[in-house]
Amino acid sequence: MRPVRRDEIMPLDAYERSRAQVRPAIIEAKERRRITLGGALTFLFENTATIRYQVQEMVRAEKMTGEAEIGHELETYNEVLGGPGELGAVLLIELPEAAERDRKLREWLGLMPCLYARLEDGTRVRPSFDPRQVGEDRLSAVQYLKFDVGGKVPVALGADLPALTAEQPLSADQRAALRDDLAGG
Repeated sequence: MRPVRRDEIMPLDAYERSRAQVRPAIIEAKERRRITLGGALTFLFENTATIRYQVQEMVRAEKMTGEAEIGHELETYNEVLGGPGELGAVLLIELPEAAERDRKLREWLGLMPCLYARLEDGTRVRPSFDPRQVGEDRLSAVQYLKFDVGGKVPVALGADLPALTAEQPLSADQRAALRDDLAGG
């Protein structure tokens, strides 16, 4: 997937003028790439357009004008994108109650290697993840994952951690969106 370039990030005033036109298409694109698993895990698969939007929104929210600040945002968000044959995703562990969230983030410490994207032939592709987001005794509620699917579109996402076993088939629309992403679209 092609990273977002600096020349694709609009100045604040230009983005403000075009934001109302840009948002609906990106929200729709993001919705097609959102997959919920086990009631608490949300995978947000990213592509160049969704990452460009995220960077643009951060620049807007923080009123960034400095090249170093914008460059840092680009570097950070571009890391989420998958390389050739890969799908990059942000995983949100969403548990609204603070005590339960703290307990689960400790209980699910071994979750990352137990996640998978299942391919049509049944192969389970495990993600690579950033070990800095996994502490000594608990997970971060936000994880960055890359699934090296070899350019093949997954048919399901799952987890086989003993404390969390679930599998979610992907809809035809979700598979089409990921197919587009793998094709560089």
